[in-house]
Amino acid sequence: MPERKILLNPGPASTTDTVKAAQIVPDICPREKEFGDLMEYVSNSLALIAAPNGGYKAVLFGGSGTAGVEAVLSSVPAEGESVIVINNGAYGKRMCDILKTYSIGFEEYVSSKTEKLDLDDFRAFVGRAVSEKNARYISCVHSETTTGLLNDIGAIGGIAAEFGIKLIVDAMSSFAAVPIDMEEMNISFLIASSNKNIQGMAGVVFVIASDKTLADRDGKKPRSFYLDLYAQHDYFIKTRQTRFTPPVQTLYALKQAVDELKNETVAKRYQRYTESWEELKRGLDSIGLKRLVDDSCHGHIITTVLEPDIPGYSFNDMHDYLYSKGITIYPGKISEGRTFRIANIGAIDRSDIAVFIKELKAYFDSLSD
Repeated sequence: MPERKILLNPGPASTTDTVKAAQIVPDICPREKEFGDLMEYVSNSLALIAAPNGGYKAVLFGGSGTAGVEAVLSSVPAEGESVIVINNGAYGKRMCDILKTYSIGFEEYVSSKTEKLDLDDFRAFVGRAVSEKNARYISCVHSETTTGLLNDIGAIGGIAAEFGIKLIVDAMSSFAAVPIDMEEMNISFLIASSNKNIQGMAGVVFVIASDKTLADRDGKKPRSFYLDLYAQHDYFIKTRQTRFTPPVQTLYALKQAVDELKNETVAKRYQRYTESWEELKRGLDSIGLKRLVDDSCHGHIITTVLEPDIPGYSFNDMHDYLYSKGITIYPGKISEGRTFRIANIGAIDRSDIAVFIKELKAYFDSLSD
């Protein structure tokens, strides 16, 4: 097996040797029954993670997480309908950019990147958008990868139910870690990918929705050919194949990752991630580094750290030092101040975080030599 690396970037995440090894399979045409069996197993297993009572499917696409978000936003709204987008980070803003690209109407609700959503104010905004702009959907990010902020999708789903509209959730960096029940939370479409908390390899994105929702196209005209969500679902139901060539080896790795998640369980995985986050907090505090998002609305997944204002410090130098030690970190993604991000997801635990803190401290100690 290759040398083990500690990936503390927000994805792709570190994987187990068994997930890596699962990609080494005999060459196979993805149109064979055997591969159809594998895709059906993966689809059903992914859906059960977020909808344990059944009756939901995961529609698979080859692509990044953004491809899944684009598939939903370009496929779901009918002509004349608009989408309410909660923008409290780079990925909420990306939803707005996708809707602009397709000339789909949207109402942008801009909220703090670091504080909880004001639910009363948002409810009033939704009421106006429904009555005045024919808003039929709310679209939001669950765990905002920009900062680590965790939106209360249960409360947002409740507001959607009040107004009889549907909720679309980008759960890219929360799915398979933070517990989600789509029925209880009134989520109509949930989007995630293979390479974060599932701990698989990058290359597969999926959209989870109920069988009824996926069958209800309402005569909507497709806006995209490759990313037509309903066509992809219909073709899979009929043939157990994707319309276009899937990332074959990545799907074998995803099956292995799903089986490993079933063995660990979502609850225990989130507990492991939370223990790593607590180790990270203690370590950052011991060095004197400040965190951006308060614990009360943090998802225990990604932590944004304020860069220190000290002589000799450089993010690039820090990154390169840590990379030389087998540790990867990621720069910040907000315009308000200089930051960097640490993700405590993937096949790591608190001992890996302790190694990171030790090396991070060594870097800062070297600045005073």
